[in-house]
Amino acid sequence: MIISDWISNNFIEIFGAIAGIVYVFLEIKQTIWLWPVGIITSAVYIWVFFTSKFYADMSLQGYYLVISCLGWYWWVKGTGHRARGTERKKEVEDGRVEEWESGELQVTRLKLSTGIILAIVFVLLYILMWFVLTRLTDSPVPVRDSFITSLSIVATWMLARKIYEHWFLWIVVNIVSAVLFLTRGLYPTVILYVVYGVMSFVGLAAWKKTIPHPPAPPPRGEGE
Repeated sequence: MIISDWISNNFIEIFGAIAGIVYVFLEIKQTIWLWPVGIITSAVYIWVFFTSKFYADMSLQGYYLVISCLGWYWWVKGTGHRARGTERKKEVEDGRVEEWESGELQVTRLKLSTGIILAIVFVLLYILMWFVLTRLTDSPVPVRDSFITSLSIVATWMLARKIYEHWFLWIVVNIVSAVLFLTRGLYPTVILYVVYGVMSFVGLAAWKKTIPHPPAPPPRGEGE
């Protein structure tokens, strides 16, 4: 009876946790359906974090709704990279046949210039959110809440662009989040973030196998 009452009282949070686990599984598999699942998860957690007074995390879910729509578009449309997909066409140019792929956005590595920009964005977001939470809200954990939110914003943008290194950011976010939510008694969410943490390592290994490598140069003398 006690268990059923607890499930009844925490149904929305439990649903959000299950949807979140499905989301990360689809992320690891690089399946386009992770984005609509992410939209549903974000909508649920807007309510969960609002009732728990995690205002920065609540605003983060609103950001997730927007970036999920963009990520959905980018993954389908691509961004000009040579993509990894199912539809192929051959083009004859100067007597040579070249094969091009079109479809999903491919996994890429983080460029140094992009990493520097994202680091600056993270610091600015952290300072801004810490100031807002400290001065304008009754958040009990403004420092950790701001850190999680700022790093998650950067990581989600990297995910939408299929940048491999976003998994390292999720590992940090998941560890800090699990500890934070444990102190606030959000036990289904703690379980969610522990699972997230394990799955982040799985995703790190899975995505690494899909990073395109430049073709090896032909042996010297070939074609001469």
